[in-house]
Amino acid sequence: MNRALYADPSVIDSRQAAWRLMVSLGLVVLGNSSMYVVSVVLPTVQAEFGIDRASASLPYTFMMVCLGIGGIWTGRMADRHGLMKVLWVGALAVAGGFLLAAQSGSIWTFGLAHGLLGLLGGASTFAPLLADTSQWWNRRRGIAVAICASGNYIAGALWPPLVQHGIETIGWRPTYTIMGLVCGLGMLALSGLMRQRPPLAPPVPAAVAGAAPVTDRSRPFGLSPSRAQWLLCVAGVGCCVAMSMPQVHIVAYCTDLGYGAARGAEMLSLMLASGIVSRLVSGFICDRIGGIRTLLLGSALQGVALLLFLPFDGMVPLYVISALFGLFQGGIVPSYAIIVREHFALHEVGARVGAVIMATLIGMALGGWLSGWIFDMTGSYDAAFINGIAWNLLNLAIAGWLYLRLRASKVVPA
Repeated sequence: MNRALYADPSVIDSRQAAWRLMVSLGLVVLGNSSMYVVSVVLPTVQAEFGIDRASASLPYTFMMVCLGIGGIWTGRMADRHGLMKVLWVGALAVAGGFLLAAQSGSIWTFGLAHGLLGLLGGASTFAPLLADTSQWWNRRRGIAVAICASGNYIAGALWPPLVQHGIETIGWRPTYTIMGLVCGLGMLALSGLMRQRPPLAPPVPAAVAGAAPVTDRSRPFGLSPSRAQWLLCVAGVGCCVAMSMPQVHIVAYCTDLGYGAARGAEMLSLMLASGIVSRLVSGFICDRIGGIRTLLLGSALQGVALLLFLPFDGMVPLYVISALFGLFQGGIVPSYAIIVREHFALHEVGARVGAVIMATLIGMALGGWLSGWIFDMTGSYDAAFINGIAWNLLNLAIAGWLYLRLRASKVVPA
């Protein structure tokens, strides 16, 4: 092992760590652009290829599945070869994926291109960067991870209106070509700043009111590690099936209601811009009450927002509900990473975070396709919203049960 490649432990919580966090944020914004762009082009691609809504949702589904699988692989490669080389591969995949999609002649080629965007592109800039960030911070680890994770919501707020404008002015294919060049070259430039590896010394867990003290990490929640992780993965799938319904289909929903794709893209951007605020606030909350309580709070509020979509479908109410949905659910996914950090053995955190993040991405993939299929079967999105609420209740039930186990064992103060 070449210790010269690793940062000195004294740089934890330093200005150098803060600069690295900003570079990581930029990489997440660029690398995760495709997650939200595909929702904007969904109605246009559906019309061009003459397919139904479920088929048009498949590229998003395939991309999210590949993103989850790729997160585990890229995490291991980052541990073995360093983050910079993984980011180089990711930059090439982002450029190549957008360019391939721009030349696609069928939904299958379009879907394969988005698989590449997820497997090597987005995957290189999410789980590996979250894991890297957690190793550069002791104090305020929650807010640091939240800032890094907020990059994909910044991407969601930034790219949809730009892409919608491009679709309306030059068409979706030239727009995708420009996206490939901008995001790929931008990632390539920033990745050169990520040469140094995180400190070898494991960070000391932050003292968080309400967080689990590091007493028995061999029995998280009083369960075997494999069972505890399995429950977190199931909860992650449930929360993100629910989360994906508005995020993937809000543009198509607004188009069906007669408001147009441009209004839907604005609502998506508003939703994700609100999610940025939510992630940052949730990071502060998580540093004070711990990951499991933050997960419970965010999941309950996400359910409330989904319920609001059912009785209100006017344009102004949809803008308001979209903003509320973003504010309510933005901190959910980062809280899973913090929960793993708080309760599992430190030397297993990287792999276990990758597995739980993979589960959330599978939930996003399943939810995106399932909502489209329900729409095709019923001709309405009402049943899709109800389906999302049911999956969110599954997530809430698991999180609540784990929290009650912690209270019963007096690990989390009442």
